[in-house]
Amino acid sequence: MSRKTDRKHAFNLVFQMQFRQDVPTGELIERYFEREIFRVEEIGLGAGADRDYINETLTGVRERAEEIDGEIAMFARGWELERLVKTDLAILRLAVYELLHSDGVPPKVAINEAVELSKLYSGDESPAFVNGLLGQIAKAHGI
Repeated sequence: MSRKTDRKHAFNLVFQMQFRQDVPTGELIERYFEREIFRVEEIGLGAGADRDYINETLTGVRERAEEIDGEIAMFARGWELERLVKTDLAILRLAVYELLHSDGVPPKVAINEAVELSKLYSGDESPAFVNGLLGQIAKAHGI
């Protein structure tokens, strides 16, 4: 399975986490894959994923949620986090985690993949918004 597909799984779980904050990370992942609450085959992803990457990413997003949301809020001028489209917010959370805390993901890849996710799962204006916001965060951190 490719990292691009694993990132789609991670996005789906970060999105789900927004509504299931009470569910531990491991249980979210287990439900997602084993119990098929989110039927991965139906969305064309299959179940053969790198669960270590997905678990590490989801755990990182959850553990650093306050920092990640602070970064998003700082650069989403004029937008409250609660007003952002939930898909965009999940994409941004995943990408900001990858930008700031994932050594194995080059910044350009994190930004490009986030833009691609927004093309797939969000509205027409989202790719430009996601690209611009992540570009500002990368620039602010010198990456």
